Amino acid sequence: MRERSILCEDEEQEEQSAKKGIKIAVPLVMAAAVIASLVLVGMKDNAIYAKSVDELMAYREEFVGRTVRVEGTLVPGTLLRNEQSCEYKFKIAKKNAKMDVSYHECVIPDTFRDVSGIDVNVTVQGELQNDDTFKASSILTKCPSKYEMHERVQAGEEVPHR
Repeated sequence: MRERSILCEDEEQEEQSAKKGIKIAVPLVMAAAVIASLVLVGMKDNAIYAKSVDELMAYREEFVGRTVRVEGTLVPGTLLRNEQSCEYKFKIAKKNAKMDVSYHECVIPDTFRDVSGIDVNVTVQGELQNDDTFKASSILTKCPSKYEMHERVQAGEEVPHR
């Protein structure tokens, strides 16, 4: 009978230890889940999405008022500058979608030019407005070597690797 009593006490102690472990583990797991969800929600709100013009315009409702990077090609003949307000306006396009962009800064990248016969690939960062215009806070251009080669050809230099 004494052996049975000792076994019961051991089982009871193990059961109590298991209950204590559960009492400690459950709140820790819940706290970790809460922290993880807060971090993920915070990251979603601060994420900067990168979309092409056609993707942005197809899902415009999701991106109005959010910071986003948009890639496209400058539509030839659309780059306009208002010197009094230091504002540039232009259109960028990708596939069959176009978007009006305004940039309220006095300085643009040297390589951002509206040159006939050259596709100017541009990435703008900013916010899509309710009226489907894009208010850019920065402009990045790609492949400035295309401009250099175009200028060389205009100066009479022969293009290598035609």
